[in-house]
Amino acid sequence: MKTNKIIISLSLGAMLVTGCDSFLDLEPLDSQTEAIYFKTPEQFEQAANGLHTNVYGWQANSSLANANNTYALIFDYGTDILSPASDAVSGTNAAGTSDVYWEQMYIWLRQVNQLIAKGAEYSNPDDIAEPVGQAYFFRAWHHFMLLKRFGGVPIANEVTTINSDIVWGPRASRYEVIKQIIDDLDIAIAKLTNTTVALTNNDGHVTLEAAKAFKARVCLFAGTWDKYVGTKTDGDGTSSGAGSNKPSGYPSPEEFLTMAKNLSKEIIDSGEFELWKGVEDVSGSSVVNPEMYAHNSYYYLFNLEGSDSNPAGMSKSSNKEAIFRSVFDETNRKGNMNLTHSWPAGMTRKLTDMYLCTDGLPVHISPLFKGYTDMNAELENRDYRLTACVTKTMDYAWGWGMYGTGAQYDVDIYSLAAGTYQSVPDLRNGGGGMGGRKFRSERQGVTAAGMESADYMHIRFSEILLIYAEATCELGNGQISDTDLDYSINKVRARGGVAPLNAELINKAKSLGGELTFLGEIRRERALELYGEGHRIGDLCRWGIAEAELGGQPRCGTYVSYGGSPTYLQSLVSPVDDKPVYDPAAYAGKITTSEIRYSYAGLTPVKPGAVIIEQANNRLFSQKNYLQPIPTDQIKLNPELKQNPGW
Repeated sequence: MKTNKIIISLSLGAMLVTGCDSFLDLEPLDSQTEAIYFKTPEQFEQAANGLHTNVYGWQANSSLANANNTYALIFDYGTDILSPASDAVSGTNAAGTSDVYWEQMYIWLRQVNQLIAKGAEYSNPDDIAEPVGQAYFFRAWHHFMLLKRFGGVPIANEVTTINSDIVWGPRASRYEVIKQIIDDLDIAIAKLTNTTVALTNNDGHVTLEAAKAFKARVCLFAGTWDKYVGTKTDGDGTSSGAGSNKPSGYPSPEEFLTMAKNLSKEIIDSGEFELWKGVEDVSGSSVVNPEMYAHNSYYYLFNLEGSDSNPAGMSKSSNKEAIFRSVFDETNRKGNMNLTHSWPAGMTRKLTDMYLCTDGLPVHISPLFKGYTDMNAELENRDYRLTACVTKTMDYAWGWGMYGTGAQYDVDIYSLAAGTYQSVPDLRNGGGGMGGRKFRSERQGVTAAGMESADYMHIRFSEILLIYAEATCELGNGQISDTDLDYSINKVRARGGVAPLNAELINKAKSLGGELTFLGEIRRERALELYGEGHRIGDLCRWGIAEAELGGQPRCGTYVSYGGSPTYLQSLVSPVDDKPVYDPAAYAGKITTSEIRYSYAGLTPVKPGAVIIEQANNRLFSQKNYLQPIPTDQIKLNPELKQNPGW
């Protein structure tokens, strides 16, 4: 990795220059003034490196981007598929006086604009094209986060002063913000022609491919939002919202979707990226119990650190799935997120049932599904992504439940202490009983909270495959050829050991009394592949189904009875304390008594007998919750800002 310095602005009024040996070493050295900085290409490169640390992905280099704020943002909390709660997603929050994300984005945008402004003054622009291009990428990145959270916002495309429009002017419409994002990404793409994944060795720098991938994400988001939501959340811009003003030449939904398809195709055809399958077969190695690790590549992808982080001895250098990532390591930049202990990706009943059987069919129609009553039966013949991220009840797993119990791949785990290494359900305190181990490290050296230091992948190749499939299907009015499916989404399904999606499968489901659609199955794949990575709320909103999927329905966990019969959980005893794992008193009034169905085809309904994580009367998500409220203190300071509709 390159040796560089990083420049970081800590406030709106001043800049603090710090030194480092890479992205990771953030120890401050000395302070300089902006006036004597930005004099050489090296200084522009150092400043651009600093921008790379200004993103949410594990704990960022900011008090506002701390672990708690990061958890709430990137883990899909409160949605229909993750068990941890969120007032903002439940729809029970009120407009606050402040918003940490609003404040943080504009602080980071000011730093970006300082670099861009100095770049415009530089005498030899070709010499600084790459760091300036990276700055344009981050300006688009921060505006996109503001757009998803608030809709139209004041556009920060200059270094703000007390007289700037961003300080005293009205909000730009969401369409004007999207145009700014697309324009900035086009500039970034033009300037990053010599900053490719091959030339940087995919070391965490923003590259040409990252800019194209991000533009594909933005275009898919904008095209589907305009198609399914339109102007419903805009307000009139006078009494509420940011209005619906569209700049001249603003793309149609079809044009956005075409751009998303073409950009994702460029990335796929480049051959630079591939789905990571580093842990599929360790038989014949020195690893004990090799069958434990087969088909667990999806799990280990998110925990790649050193060669001791997985049984195949793979390191981060083997990860060709990451297109844009934040780099961490235990020595210089720990994740500081308490991931192993916090179970950040615990699943709901809905998500668990969304995983298909290996024949490609949902559990409620597949002849391969074994039911819920017997221990671990529901995990048989299922998508590898499920079985990689949910350890079987009473089975053994490294690092399960506590720090200091990490992997010793040359040791027979089944010879170790019962309870300490076993996956024991906890249904004594009103929880959902369905943990997920995605992001939870089993590395032996992780002995305390915050030591997990896998890189955070902001954009992965699997997302690009899914973008291609979705954009193609949307452009085809819900239809997509088997050839396009094999080119894109079926590669993702193959890693999960799931039969391909094609016309034959759609017809097979129909013959079994089920209804599947191409678009519904593509949307399913996004939920399964990207769960816990911060996409779910945005996806449901841009599809225009968020209020149906998030409002008025309880969120549920495991089954304690099914079809009128108790499941194994009601008689299971923990080996830790010889007590039942299930306490009926903790679930008084918290067991489903009627069937719960969802708004689009193919999803398995929840039957009576599932524990309830969050009651329906607390699920108040409605159309107003598509956007979060503008902080009221900002409106008091600048009355030109109008609150989002309904708040």
